[in-house]
Amino acid sequence: MVVNDGTGSPDDCRDDQTGPGPVHTWSESGAAPDPEQYFMLHDAAENGSPEAVAELAQHIDDVDFVDDDEEEYPGRTALWTAVFANRPDNARVLVAAGADPWRPMMNGWSPGRLSLAGPTPALFSIPPGVAGLSPAETAAVTEARRLIAALGDLSYFGLGMACVADITAGEAVRRLEAVPADDEDLAAIIEDLGSHLDDSQTVVGVTDVPGGCVVSQPWGYVPYTSGAPKRLSAGTVSYGMYDNPKGGHHGAVFRDGVIADGDTHPGGGGVYTDDPTEEILATYLYHHHAVAYCCARMSLRLTNAKAITGPPDMWVRLPERDWWN
Repeated sequence: MVVNDGTGSPDDCRDDQTGPGPVHTWSESGAAPDPEQYFMLHDAAENGSPEAVAELAQHIDDVDFVDDDEEEYPGRTALWTAVFANRPDNARVLVAAGADPWRPMMNGWSPGRLSLAGPTPALFSIPPGVAGLSPAETAAVTEARRLIAALGDLSYFGLGMACVADITAGEAVRRLEAVPADDEDLAAIIEDLGSHLDDSQTVVGVTDVPGGCVVSQPWGYVPYTSGAPKRLSAGTVSYGMYDNPKGGHHGAVFRDGVIADGDTHPGGGGVYTDDPTEEILATYLYHHHAVAYCCARMSLRLTNAKAITGPPDMWVRLPERDWWN
């Protein structure tokens, strides 16, 4: 594992291995410290080993440096990055190097407060006078753990879905003007999707879940398109997602037939200093759990993965129309 010899790119410090490996320091190379080291410390806090973090921290005057102009890690310290990435060993190294777990940042989520919502809530000692999680935040943490466990280890490659609050599966079918799918057509699609790509795009599954319903398409994007959530979200709200095999998962929120939040990345790690405090918490809790994130945003309390992995309550065929419009 190479941290950096002062001449490489920041990516040279990335390391997913568990062993420390050889470490090359700036002092060995004679290179003077520069601002790129701050980026490298963040990157190591997220991706590197504790040894790499410790080595980098030795060459930085302020391990709690915050660069608000930096695009990848704005508004946060390296310690915050380590906590968000669930790297407690890296976090401990940074605290030993002088990082402050309770320094205010990220709209109220200091590294210390964020750690209280994670798998190592005892990572830092809470100083007197510092508030812990609120009852609502504690409830959100509890529900996230329950929901993620209920859904299990999902594979959603190529999945399209819409989580719809406060309507039944039957009402969703009515709004989509769908009819029951032919059993033989469905069997042929499931048996050999490659030979039925065109025919499969108007077939979706619909399932009742606590809090609403889920419209799913294991092989396509139709529940995510504009046409489906516009109809589904009348008088309520819908979160659509498509896991594009070529471009990752993309989401969109529709409220009462109108898009309210487009081009979202459910389960991704993009958080910003001006995000609502509850959104920062949700992004942390559901990091790498895109399906659970979508369900949670709509307050759907699934007890298993049936609505996603199947079989759904019903397979239906949509009318032929331009669902993108």
